[in-house]
Parts: sequence; C-alpha cells; structure tokens
Amino acid sequence: MTVGTAFTCDAIPDRSPAWGAVLAMSLCCMVLVASEFMPVSLLTPIAADLHMTEGQAGQAISVSGIFAVLTSLFISGLTARWDRRTVLLALALSLIVSGSIVALASNYTILMAGRAVLGVAIGGFWSMSTAAVMRLVPTDSVPRALALLQGGTALASIVAAPLGSFLGEHIGWRGAFFCVVPLAAIALVWLLAKLPSMHAGRPTGSGNVFKLLRRPVVASGMVAITLFFMGQFALFTYLRPFLEMVTHVDVPTLSLLLLLLGITGLVGTTLIGSFLTNGMYGVMIAIPLGMAAIAVALITFGNWLTGTAVLLGAWGLLGTPAPVAWNTWLTRTLPNDAEAGGGLMVAAIQLAITLGATVGGLLFDMSGYHSTFGASAAMLAAAGLMAFVTKRAGSSGHL
Repeated sequence: MTVGTAFTCDAIPDRSPAWGAVLAMSLCCMVLVASEFMPVSLLTPIAADLHMTEGQAGQAISVSGIFAVLTSLFISGLTARWDRRTVLLALALSLIVSGSIVALASNYTILMAGRAVLGVAIGGFWSMSTAAVMRLVPTDSVPRALALLQGGTALASIVAAPLGSFLGEHIGWRGAFFCVVPLAAIALVWLLAKLPSMHAGRPTGSGNVFKLLRRPVVASGMVAITLFFMGQFALFTYLRPFLEMVTHVDVPTLSLLLLLLGITGLVGTTLIGSFLTNGMYGVMIAIPLGMAAIAVALITFGNWLTGTAVLLGAWGLLGTPAPVAWNTWLTRTLPNDAEAGGGLMVAAIQLAITLGATVGGLLFDMSGYHSTFGASAAMLAAAGLMAFVTKRAGSSGHL
C-alpha cells in the first residue's frame, strides 16, 4: 500500500441514491458529537468518582481532539485501498467500544484510553464522510446529503450537554456515557444494512494531505476555515458566563436561549442546501461576515435580553450550517481528493476550536468579554476575507 494515493469519488453508475445510508451516517454523526461533548456536563461526578481533579477530567475532551487530528491527517493514506464500507463500519464499531470503555473505566488511564478510541472515530468518520456522500448520491444532491449529516450534528449539539446532566443525575455519569452505546449499535446495524460497498477506484489526485496545501485555492480555503472556527468558538465557548454576567439571565432562561440557538441552527441547516446550489462562495463569504456583525452587536446590546435572544438566534442560523458550505466547497474543489481534503479540513477545525477557545479564554480572563467578542469578530471578518480570496483563486484557475 502506497501512502499518498487517492482514488476517485465519482458516483458509481447504475446505483440509485442511497438515502438510507446517508440517514444512518447522520445518526452516526449525532452519536459522535454527543459522545465528544458529553463530559462537559459531567466533569464533577467523573472527577469525584475517579479521584482526580476536574481539570484532569477535562482532558477527556482534549485527548479525543488530539487523536481526532492525528487520525484525520493520516487515515486517507492508511486506508487508500480498502473498501470504504468496511472502514466506516469499523469506525462505527469503535463508538461502541469507546462508550463501553469509558462507562466501565476504573481509573484515569482507562478513561483516557476510551476517549482516545473516540478520537480515532471522530477523525476517521468526519474525514471520510464527505467522500462517502459523493459516492452515495448524485452530484446535485450532495449539498442536501451534507445538510442531513450536519442535521445530526446540530441535534446532538442541542441535547448533549443538558441530556448528559439529566442522565448523570438520575443514573450516574457511567450510565449517561453508556446510553450512547445502544445508539451507536443502532447506527452500526443501519449502516450494515444500507451502506453499499465502496471499493477504491482508479488512482487519482495526490491523496497526500500536506501536498494539497500547495494548491492556492486549498491553502486559502483552509486558512478561511481555521479563522472561521477560531472566531466561532472564541465567542461560543464563553457564551454562558457572558449571559450570566452581562445579560443577567437565570439558569432556566439560559437553557431557553441555548435551545433557541440550537433550533435556529437546525433551521439554517435545513435551508442552506438551496442557497449553495448557485451561490456557494457567496454563502461562504456572507456567513462569517454576518457572524462578525453579530459578535459586535452582542457587545453593544448584551444587557438587553430580547435583543440578545434575537442575535443568538441569528448566530445559530448562520453558524451551525457553515460546515455544510465548506464541505460542499470541498466536493467541488477536490472531487478526486475528497478524503485527503476531508482529513485536512477536520484537522484544521479541531485545531481551530482548541486555539479559539484558548485565545478567547485568555482574553476573557485578562480584560473581559469585550476583548473576547471583539477578537471573535476580527477573526470572523478575516475568515470572510479569506473566503473571498479563495473564490478568486478558484475562479482564476489557480487550483
């Protein structure tokens, strides 16, 4: 097996659209996101039960991110000649393994091992999902299929933290983690039944994650993606303290605002496909610029509850479906390198989330939410500018 060999992702003739497989992948996405962020609402009981600090328990999120980055960068080369169906089934099975290990963990090392397995699933599944979708549905249906995947993600982002907290209170943190196992099992069985064989085709493209960056359109696109997710999570990570300290909301109101953000995100994910058909780059430019304006407006109107609710609704409407736009860009820019490109994109996003949360936290501690939200706006505006640069690079033929 030669690392760096890519294979065409052209749809297989005579195969009808496999929407059942797309829906099964959407369920997998939901389980992935729910599993990734479940520890957020369960840090205290995890730390108490395993006799560790909450900071150590928090590394359960970091370790999954690290392994997701490593997997996303190298999986396209390691699995270049394998049937994609087999790989996706193995990744779905690893969700069951991870959830079981974490739920039964007796110490810190076992907990981290279980989360590392989850990181492999996250990095591998997200890296391959776009290329798989391109094989499952016709070209003109790809944005709709990607929106379905993101719909599973959006749904998980709504329910993961509050549901984890609720389940943790009633059946313990181990029970909460184990609840993802039957969902993962359902996803695995569904994929087994509906996912067609996707054997590697003829060698095309570079297939090398890092060589792709030599193309101007890819390099500028990845910079835009990195800036976007840095800006998004610099603000979003510290939304709760902002709402409590500035908007002065109580816990029930906070939950309603976060629910509103999630619902508008689902609406945006449902609607974005129609906008991407003829105006992909316009969407990629408008989303970060709109979110930059929202970040500035939150600084100005943050003490006004109604205004803040409207702004957060708009934030969810724009921000949640943004990955659909960038994945659509990936399918059109790198149709024969979708897996390597997907791995590069996943790595960029995971690193951007970490950097954005870190920078936002440092600024929040040093000078308050003004600087954090201002930095978020600046990064999002820069992301919009880089999306424009990416459009120019793509239209000029500098691929």
